[in-house]
Amino acid sequence: MALCVTEIVSYGVLFYAFTVLLPRITTESGWSSTAITAAFSAGSLTGGIAGIAGGRVLQRHGPRWVMTSGSTLGTVAVLCLAWSPSYAMFFAAWVLAGVASAGLFYAPAFAALTAWYGDRRVQAITTLTLAAGFSSTIFAPLTDALASQLTWRQTYLVLALVLGVITLPLHVVVLNRAWPRLPHHAATHPDRHILTSRTFVLATTAGTLMAFASYASLVSLVPLLTGRGMSSTLAAWALGLGGAGQVAGRLLYPGMTRNLQARTRAIRVISAMAVALAGLAVVPGPTLALILLAVLAGAARGLFTLVGATLVSDYWGPERYAAISGIYNAPILAASALAPWLGAVIADATGGLTGLFAVLVAVAGTAALLAACVERSENSVRLRGDAQLVE
Repeated sequence: MALCVTEIVSYGVLFYAFTVLLPRITTESGWSSTAITAAFSAGSLTGGIAGIAGGRVLQRHGPRWVMTSGSTLGTVAVLCLAWSPSYAMFFAAWVLAGVASAGLFYAPAFAALTAWYGDRRVQAITTLTLAAGFSSTIFAPLTDALASQLTWRQTYLVLALVLGVITLPLHVVVLNRAWPRLPHHAATHPDRHILTSRTFVLATTAGTLMAFASYASLVSLVPLLTGRGMSSTLAAWALGLGGAGQVAGRLLYPGMTRNLQARTRAIRVISAMAVALAGLAVVPGPTLALILLAVLAGAARGLFTLVGATLVSDYWGPERYAAISGIYNAPILAASALAPWLGAVIADATGGLTGLFAVLVAVAGTAALLAACVERSENSVRLRGDAQLVE
C-alpha cells in the first residue's frame, strides 16, 4: 500500500504536473515550449542512465535507501524548478529530477515487490500499476487547480512539499523488510553472459521499439483525432478512455501469466499495439471506431508495462532482477523520452500524422517480430544461465 501511494505522488509531481504546467511555464517564463520540453526530456534520459547504477545498488542493499534518496533528490529538484532564475538552472533541475526518478518510478518499486512477494509478485506488481494509473486522475486536476490560483513556480513549490512530506517518511519507515541475500555465485559473477545473450538483446530491442511507438502515438493522438473531425473535447475524452484502457488491460495480466509464456505475452501485446496503430493510421471514422482503437492502444500500453516488469524474473529469476532490469529499462526510458521529438520529426518528413502512424505501425511490427525470435522457453534460458554461473 505504501508503494502505491508513493508511486502515485512521484509520477504525479515529476511527470503529470509538467504536462499541465507547460503552457503556463512558456507564457510566464518567456522560454520556448521546445526548450522547456527539451529540459524535461533530458531529465528522462538522465533517469534511464541513472537507473543502471541504481539497479546495481538496489541489488546489493535493497530499496529502502535508494528510494529514500530518490525522495530527497526529487524534493530538492522540484524546489530548484520553483526557484530557477534562468533556463540553465531550469534545465539542471530537470536533470536532477531525472536522477531522482531512477529511485522513485516503477523500476525500484518493481524490484522490491519481485524480491519480497516471490510467487505472488505478479499480483503485487499488477496492484501497484493499477493504483499508479490514477496518478494523472489525481494530479492533473490538482495541478490545474493550484495553477489557477498560483504561478507555476509557486505551484511547483507546493508540489515539492507534497512529494517530500508523503514519500520521504513512507520510504524510510515502510521499506525496512529484510532484503534477500544473493547466492554466492550470483553475487560475485558478473551478468555479462546475460546482457550479451541473444535473448536479452532481442527482448530489450523489442521493448525499446514498443516504447517508442507507444509514446509517440500517445503524444500525437489528440491532434490526429481532431484532424479526423473530432472536437477537441471529444478527442480529449478519447485520450482519457485510452487511459482507462490501460487500467482494464492490466486487470487481464494475471490471467495471461497463468496461461502464456513471457515470449507469447510480449508478442500478443505488441501485436495488439500494431493493430491499433494501423487502424488509427487508415480508419477515417466513425468516431466510435476511432475511440475503440484508442482504447485498444491504451490497453496494449498498460499491458506492456507489466510485460516489462516481469520479463527479467521470467527469464533469469528474481534474484538478478534489480541489476538486470536497470539495464533493460535504460534504452526503453530513452526511447520514451525522445518519442515526442522524433515523432514530430517523422510527421514533418512524412507529410503529417497519418504518415507518422504508418511509420509507427512498422516500428511496432518490427518489435513483434523481434519478440517472436526470443527464446521460446524462459525456463531453459534461466537454467542455462545458472549453469554458466556455476561454471
